[in-house]
Amino acid sequence: MSILRLDHLNKRFGGLVAVDRVSFSMEEGSVVGLIGPNGAGKTTVFNLITGNYQPDGGDVFFQGQSIRAKPTHQIVALGIARTFQTIRLFQNMTVLENVLAGCHCRMRTGLFGSLFHTLGQRLEEQQALRQSMDALAFVGLESSADQLAKNLSYGNQRLLEIARALATQPRLLILDEPAGGMNEQETQELIGLIAKMGQQGLSILLIEHDMKLVMMACDYLVVIEYGRKIAEGTPVEIQTNPKVIEAYLGADNDDGI
Repeated sequence: MSILRLDHLNKRFGGLVAVDRVSFSMEEGSVVGLIGPNGAGKTTVFNLITGNYQPDGGDVFFQGQSIRAKPTHQIVALGIARTFQTIRLFQNMTVLENVLAGCHCRMRTGLFGSLFHTLGQRLEEQQALRQSMDALAFVGLESSADQLAKNLSYGNQRLLEIARALATQPRLLILDEPAGGMNEQETQELIGLIAKMGQQGLSILLIEHDMKLVMMACDYLVVIEYGRKIAEGTPVEIQTNPKVIEAYLGADNDDGI
């Protein structure tokens, strides 16, 4: 069953066609990589899926439902969470407070409950706290819950973003260059974390320039160049695809990616 389907998605910025009729789908529980050279339009595709941009043509379907016209907060509520290429944390809040912010989309207590600290509001707060600590434990940051986010290492700030996204209870997690700035050991741990999330049934769509991570972590790859899809298939198929080799290394290179 497809959890996500892009149907001839199109996005133009003035005279620049950033995404040109891109179509692909991903199965529920799969780990799919969206790869391509710098400037290929990968992050624009992510922004179209998550509602940060509105497409000029085509459509995005999540669990069979069109989400093209929905705002970002409604898309999160439906079950799509994301991280960003540039870290976007509340730097002067604690690690735990950052993850609690991710729980907000699932909280239903209104103004009355918050003002009068009702039983329902207190129970909801306790549940959010448990979920946040569970998310931190999942990524290995439970012991850092009381630290300020800005005091974490760069790699751990990346993990904190993932924990905050997990706190929204997503069905689909979108990761934009999650290994950016990580050293080799941190990258290996990230590969293990992605595998663990996949084993729990979470669908993952990621952009990543680290080809070792992509080939080890992904079940399926979609390749775009100049906004157009040029190939898709398993990591083994993509490694030997002539169009992909040309896009990354030039037509005369026979070494693969």
